[in-house]
Amino acid sequence: QVQLVESGGGLVQAGGSLRLSCAASGSIFSINTMYWYRQAPGKQRELVASITSSGNTDYADPVKGRFTISSDNAKNTVYLQMSSLKPEDTAVYYCNAAIVTRSRLSLRYWGQGTQVTVSS
Repeated sequence: QVQLVESGGGLVQAGGSLRLSCAASGSIFSINTMYWYRQAPGKQRELVASITSSGNTDYADPVKGRFTISSDNAKNTVYLQMSSLKPEDTAVYYCNAAIVTRSRLSLRYWGQGTQVTVSS
């Protein structure tokens, strides 16, 4: 069993910054890639950023230059540093991970989500 626990969401004014964290724990053999998604009210969930175990990163166009994804492989933790936040960044942010479990199953896991609200 694997758990992803997110933290760091909250309310911030436009132009401000927030840092999200997501820690994976449980029956983990290895983590291939970790992702951040977000879902705004009435919209589909969208991929925001990803980072591979070797540190390769990718970003959705709306957040390029403003968000930075990073990870601490020793802690099985991924971070999302969000700067120059805009009201349109308001959403529930979800952590997702592509994990190989100790029983060698390759599965994707979701965190519970953390609310980010950006006021204008």
